[in-house]
Amino acid sequence: MNERPDPFSPDVLKADPFLHLAGRLVPGGHVLPVRVYYEDTDFSGIVYHANYLKFMERARSDHLRLIGVVQGELFGQALAEAPGFAFVVRSMELQFVRPARIDDVLEIHTSPVEVAGASITLQQKVMRGGELLVEGKVKVAFVAQGRARRIPDALRAAMKAALDQAPAS
Repeated sequence: MNERPDPFSPDVLKADPFLHLAGRLVPGGHVLPVRVYYEDTDFSGIVYHANYLKFMERARSDHLRLIGVVQGELFGQALAEAPGFAFVVRSMELQFVRPARIDDVLEIHTSPVEVAGASITLQQKVMRGGELLVEGKVKVAFVAQGRARRIPDALRAAMKAALDQAPAS
C-alpha cells in the first residue's frame, strides 16, 4: 500500500490552512459535507437538479486533494505527457431519489470503482443523514488532441491506492 501524508499533519496544514474544508477520507473513499443555501434551490425551495452535479464535482476535486493529488502539479505533468490534454466527463448516470431543501446538510460520498487505461469510474452518493437522495456513477476520461490517452502516472497511482482501500462490493 502506498504511504500518503496525513492531510491534517502540521506540515500539510501549513501549506494549506483550509484543507479541513475538503471533507475527510473514509475507508474506500471520501466524504464532503455541503450545506444547501438559497442559491442552490429553485423557486419551490428544493435543490435544483443541476446543482447536485456541482456538489459531486467539488467532492471529486476534494477527494483528489486529500489523496495527495495536487491538481496544479497534475496539470503540469499532464501537459508534459500529452500537450492539449483535457479531463472530460465521458459518461454519467444519475438517479434522483429524494429532494434536498434549503439548510439541509448533505454528505457527498465518493468511491473509486475502476481505474482503467484512459478513464476512472467513480460512484457518488448524496446523502442526508442515512437517507439516499441522489446516486451517480461518473466516468472521467483523459484526452489529448481529440483522442483518449493514458492517465498520468501520479493520478493513476493515487486512484489505484484509493481503489485498493475500497471495501469489496
